[in-house]
Amino acid sequence: MNAVTRSRLVPAVRLLGVRAVVALPVTLAVSAAIFFIASLSPLDPLTVYLGDGYQSATLSQRTAVREAYNTDGSWYTAWWRWFTELCQGNLGWSSTQSLPVSTVLTERLPFTLGLSLAAMVASALIGILVGTLAGMRRGGPLDQTCSALSAALAAVPPFVVSLVLVSVVAVSLGWFPTSGAAAPGDPYTARGILTHGFLPFVALTISQIPWLLLTTRTAVVEASSSDAVRAARARGLHGWALLRGHILPTSVAPTLALLGTRLPEVIAGAAIVETVFGWPGLASVLVDSAVALDFPLLAALTVGAAFAVLLGSAAADAAATAIDPRIGATS
Repeated sequence: MNAVTRSRLVPAVRLLGVRAVVALPVTLAVSAAIFFIASLSPLDPLTVYLGDGYQSATLSQRTAVREAYNTDGSWYTAWWRWFTELCQGNLGWSSTQSLPVSTVLTERLPFTLGLSLAAMVASALIGILVGTLAGMRRGGPLDQTCSALSAALAAVPPFVVSLVLVSVVAVSLGWFPTSGAAAPGDPYTARGILTHGFLPFVALTISQIPWLLLTTRTAVVEASSSDAVRAARARGLHGWALLRGHILPTSVAPTLALLGTRLPEVIAGAAIVETVFGWPGLASVLVDSAVALDFPLLAALTVGAAFAVLLGSAAADAAATAIDPRIGATS
């Protein structure tokens, strides 16, 4: 590792260390806030626990269920119980799924992570590549077409994109399955997951491309008109050398920052897409846990999402610092 590479990585690693220290109290605060907010819900979790037998249940039966699931305790008592068990490596028991929370996460988290990460990588590659080309050809046909399409797609919610794909590609054309990750009664296979997951992947990718493309395009246009780039052009520098050496290092930072801050939308978009396509991820169990005040599962999902947002933001800032050392010098 040469001195230049080391000088760029050290500020990035230092930034990650600071963010890791800050993330711990923030994550704890988020977990406590989830228990407090959930306790304010007017919904009675017994309606989920007892199901159809809620109306016919006697007072003693309801009392027994409340005691079994500790629904009468205060929110901070429930949070402290969850936190102490978490420190012992126990995520608790999900009352809505009748399974340990760790089992629910093991079974469903790979589907959500796989869909979200694949869509984020694909949308980033497409958005950065096309946005860079559009920005380098400002005012041209490619720039005008991409800007118009991005502005239009940015106004379309993910569930609308999902419904269009289901009705046109899955139902009318019959090219891909409409829901699930496998045919009814069949086990999960790599081919089945790829086939069933293609449309959810496309829907989530399309919903993320517009902002990344427009941000990259704007950053490239601004960098191309800077004094440094004009001076480089005057020295005879053009094409890939100009893009790599002078335009990308300054224009990639806004896109990386956007990638970190858009993680909440990716997670929310994945939940919507999963619901439309019946994808066996965490979307349905998240809704069930919120309605039934399934604190252990709700806390695990929410804290995990908060941690992912903090991690994504820190990673994006660290990558920008490594690419452009001037960021680290001013932060």
